[in-house]
Amino acid sequence: MCDGVLRPGTPATGPHRWWRANRSLVVGAALSAVLVGMAAVSVFWTPYDPTRIDIGNRFAAPSWEHWMGTDQFGRDVLSIIMAGARNSIVVGVVAVLIGLACGVSLGLFASARRGWVEEAIMRVCDFMYAFPAILLAILLVATFGSGAVNAIVAIGIFAIPTFARLTRAAANAVWAREFVLAARAAGKGRLRIVVEHVLPNIASVILVQATVQFALAVLAEAALSYLGIGSQPPTPSWGRMLSDVQTLIFIHPTLAVYPGVAIALSVLGLNLLGDGLRDVADPRLVRKR
Repeated sequence: MCDGVLRPGTPATGPHRWWRANRSLVVGAALSAVLVGMAAVSVFWTPYDPTRIDIGNRFAAPSWEHWMGTDQFGRDVLSIIMAGARNSIVVGVVAVLIGLACGVSLGLFASARRGWVEEAIMRVCDFMYAFPAILLAILLVATFGSGAVNAIVAIGIFAIPTFARLTRAAANAVWAREFVLAARAAGKGRLRIVVEHVLPNIASVILVQATVQFALAVLAEAALSYLGIGSQPPTPSWGRMLSDVQTLIFIHPTLAVYPGVAIALSVLGLNLLGDGLRDVADPRLVRKR
């Protein structure tokens, strides 16, 4: 008699089986939804103006008026966290789009042309790996000055070789498939084959990588802002929140906990989402549990 209870040793079926096979996707999607929700709400509403300074109310403890208290300038911490989510998403989306557009184009071109063209593009990508996002951002700041735009460009450029190498490897596998050989025999040009056959078959792989790169972009933006070369005041940023309170961490540790937890959960959620999407895109990669 089946009473609907999943007992030890009983194979999971129905919703139970789906949940066990997609836990990463569900948890990642939930955490990512919280991040996007905070950012979307902050566009129209925050409990207080995140840039409003109220020295007379500095270091206020969490209360019904200020759920996460106030910082050393009297600003509402919850409002800054919400606005910081918006900044992280904007930086992450734009940076990933830069890497996606340039990297995928280079990878597809290298795979279609092959030979010395492919080799040259891959060696350039290897060279770009020698310049991490933080180092590239420092170079841009020294040349053009600090700011969010330079941080976005640095993070985006750093993502280009990752997308290029992934796209080239995935596309090479598709070019060897029978349906592509049939398309070439039918007289289709390389560009048409790339658009009609190669790109649609590697779109899921690129989407998964874009999710992972988004998480890395959020983390990189926080690191650059912490160093003072990312988003500049008065733009709220989780990384600069950590920088502002580093001398107060033993006096008011919660001021560092809130942005730290926000960064950690956001990156964790996006990574789990990417992991879940990977499993959905290729069920052969799902771990046996």
